[in-house]
Amino acid sequence: MKKPNSQPEAEEKDILLVTKADRRILSKVPDKEGGRSNLDRRRPKNADISQDMSDLITAENMGKRYVVNYPVLLIYQTAYGKTVAHGQALDISSTGILVDVSPSVAAELTGAVQISLKFEITPGSMPEGYEMKVNNIAAQYVRTVQAGDKTYIAFEFIETLAEYTQRRRGRYRLTLASLFLFFITAAIVLMRTESIVYFKFNKVLYTYSIIAATFLLTRYLFGSFYRPVPIDKDYTPGVTIIIPCFNEEKWIQRTITGCINQDYPLDRLEVIVVDDCSTDKSFERIKEFVEELKLKEKRYDIDQRLLYVRQEKNAGKREAMARGALMAKHELLVFVDSDSFLDPFAVRHIVQPFKDARMGGVSGRTDVANTYTNTLTKMQSVRYYIAFRIMKAAESYFDAVTCLSGPLSCYRKDLILKYMKPWLEQTFLGEKATFGDDRSMTNFILRHHHTGYQDSAICYTIVPNKYNVFLRQQMRWKRSWLRESLIASRFMWQKEPFMALSFYMGVIVPFLAPIIVLYNLIYIPLLHRVFPSNFLLGILLMALLMSMAQLLLRKSSTWIYGMWFCVYYEAVLLWQMPIAWFTFWKSNWGTRLTPADVLEKIKKNPKAKMRG
Repeated sequence: MKKPNSQPEAEEKDILLVTKADRRILSKVPDKEGGRSNLDRRRPKNADISQDMSDLITAENMGKRYVVNYPVLLIYQTAYGKTVAHGQALDISSTGILVDVSPSVAAELTGAVQISLKFEITPGSMPEGYEMKVNNIAAQYVRTVQAGDKTYIAFEFIETLAEYTQRRRGRYRLTLASLFLFFITAAIVLMRTESIVYFKFNKVLYTYSIIAATFLLTRYLFGSFYRPVPIDKDYTPGVTIIIPCFNEEKWIQRTITGCINQDYPLDRLEVIVVDDCSTDKSFERIKEFVEELKLKEKRYDIDQRLLYVRQEKNAGKREAMARGALMAKHELLVFVDSDSFLDPFAVRHIVQPFKDARMGGVSGRTDVANTYTNTLTKMQSVRYYIAFRIMKAAESYFDAVTCLSGPLSCYRKDLILKYMKPWLEQTFLGEKATFGDDRSMTNFILRHHHTGYQDSAICYTIVPNKYNVFLRQQMRWKRSWLRESLIASRFMWQKEPFMALSFYMGVIVPFLAPIIVLYNLIYIPLLHRVFPSNFLLGILLMALLMSMAQLLLRKSSTWIYGMWFCVYYEAVLLWQMPIAWFTFWKSNWGTRLTPADVLEKIKKNPKAKMRG
């Protein structure tokens, strides 16, 4: 595995899904003139308009087309017998494929019967879980498309790729993953039973062992019980999406598109972009794109629904978020990071838990957009999925999610305004708090209200593809986790007893982990000449638990990287925790130049010249 080093890493281009461009920039926004509703457009053949909206959204996602470049083998039957031809796929969805073929092959296919296709879906060309070799999938001719001197044939699969996957490999994969999970869980339980037997010989070590296993297994258990709140298509409260932006010229236009291109009533959704005095071309990109939308998409009331403002000076992410909140006109606020991209139905999903008046904030699910870039991004993809689908889902089962994540989270506006002043003025050990804005606001909300997780509200975020950036991000996260965990510890005992117990176990386990690892891997072998086989086996089982959950729930080929992540965590990330213990009051961001970072660098090198 690649190790971080002091040398600058080569710039690596992110690999992202490429969807087929729609003729409209805002293809998912409902038509205010009522000529054609999104429900009508997404309705499958012979479907009743009263059909459950979740099914209609599923049908829409099944038809989403991705730009690809696959060689395709076509096998078909004509009046002259069986024929084999070659083509090149241009775009694909779960329901069909567009193939570039020669004019002679196109002529034969118009009257062909028993058509089957062979091709390979490469990782990163379709959503996770679709990567596979497709052998002899049955298809039917739909139409011929002529574009210049090119001839394209559109095929519809007799069974969707999702159905094909389930039939060909879903059952055995589900069975194997389930069996592995059962045996891994049983092995962990047996090992912890042994800890109870030998408890008297080392009370501290075996107490930690029992707590760690209990914490992890119960999170997986309650995560399996979790279900998202179903959609009520008539529940559409007013929503303002706020995008705080600083130096994101590469992604900001895509972020804005995802936020405004939502399947949500026009008069109940607005987007506010707050540029925190970026030093790159972010503000120019924002202004350029918004003005373009105002010109090209007048029918969607862009003038009233998409606003942008620039801070007079770089004040920090919290101040940018607060300014957007003060400008907002609706009762729910959705915060979206400037390098995150919303699914077109994210807003419709994330508002559903607020039907419960006790709900103060909800986190959506964050998936990795650049999963297949390299090993590091694949590891993060598994970690993100398990962190949300298992860990946050388990907390949501008790209405007590401890971090409403920055890429996508929704709050009641009245609560944001209520806690805005202490949130903006938060200090710790005399230092102004500049990061950890999501955990900090979550603590304010969670103290007196419920917080939840909506797995069906999805956004995609760009994660670091270089180790030096990744490690700085992780250090920032650990510092904010330490600070906010200490704060949350003051009131979490008031929550549901099992959730409270789980929270405090979750604080103890990572806090003591470096000491336990040193004790087992250094102290015991050197002092007692005993190889730490049980401890290493425990780490292996924890890694397998993560990987098997990824395989079972997401059916993705990235599952193996869950094990790699656990190895990397024990070898590298774990040792950031002791550093965080002694530096968690530091306020510099680490991955971008905030005022705190500028001051930090000036202290180290007063003559340094920096922008911002």
